[in-house]
Amino acid sequence: MQKLQLPAPITRFAPTPSGFLHIGNIYSFLITWLLARKNNGQILLRIDDLDQERVRPEYVENIFRTLEWLGLDWDLGPFSVEQFEKEYSQLRRMELYEAALQKLERAGAVFGCDCSRKLVKKLIEEHNYEGICQHKGLELHGHDISWRLKTDGMTEVKMKRYKQGLSVEALPYPQSHFVVRRRDGIPAYHLASVVDDVHFGVNTIVRGEDLFESSVAQLYLAEKLGLSAFSAAEFFHHPLIMDGGVKLSKSQQSSSVLDEFYPDKQKLFVKLGGWLGLQPDACGSLEEMLDAFSFKRVERAISN
Repeated sequence: MQKLQLPAPITRFAPTPSGFLHIGNIYSFLITWLLARKNNGQILLRIDDLDQERVRPEYVENIFRTLEWLGLDWDLGPFSVEQFEKEYSQLRRMELYEAALQKLERAGAVFGCDCSRKLVKKLIEEHNYEGICQHKGLELHGHDISWRLKTDGMTEVKMKRYKQGLSVEALPYPQSHFVVRRRDGIPAYHLASVVDDVHFGVNTIVRGEDLFESSVAQLYLAEKLGLSAFSAAEFFHHPLIMDGGVKLSKSQQSSSVLDEFYPDKQKLFVKLGGWLGLQPDACGSLEEMLDAFSFKRVERAISN
């Protein structure tokens, strides 16, 4: 019997230019790079810049400088700041996001909400959020109104887990009636991410395990939008790198990789390789790590 030939992975680096890239970002990008290169796949550079209030030119430039210094190459998307701004900024894809929002509106799948984030967060923490604005009849196109996806019943979704097969996941309670359009009219992260991945043909998504709930929410949204290509994508949620029991993130003011390691790339490779279960002598270059890497050896990060 002829073996079924699976499509080569198309995966992505998807940084948000709201801060400088830190080692946690690079750890995730390295796993993404190794997965793609091990399987003759392609990598898209997708820079998520919809939140313009937090975007800074120096953060966008840092993405290119850091990836190029490390040698983490990609195949699709922008190859310079100028090309990104002219062709690949999310601002250039607003029509796609608007079309998705209109589809949800026509289907009656969303409701208007004027609740503050603080109130919704509090109610969710109390396990007492039932979409309190759902029956207010607020005008979707009114001033200062966000759009929330109706998740009553919170049906299960199927997730293809990379190297692990199919799993059935219930929408997590914290994702109840999640936002798809912000108060300022900007498409929310979940919606833009799903639409972008489908638009660029992404079929393999690598993320930290802290974004597992987001993946389930996005699969739920994809079903509502009829985006079967996203539903068919494979997901790999890798362990997080911890620093004193706290995950590395821009919000925690994690150090820039360039500030912390430049010009000693070798030191960084050894550190990253250790988290991937590799011996130091297998971390002299990306090519050496590629030869030695196996997904079975990805270990959980240990708090320093």
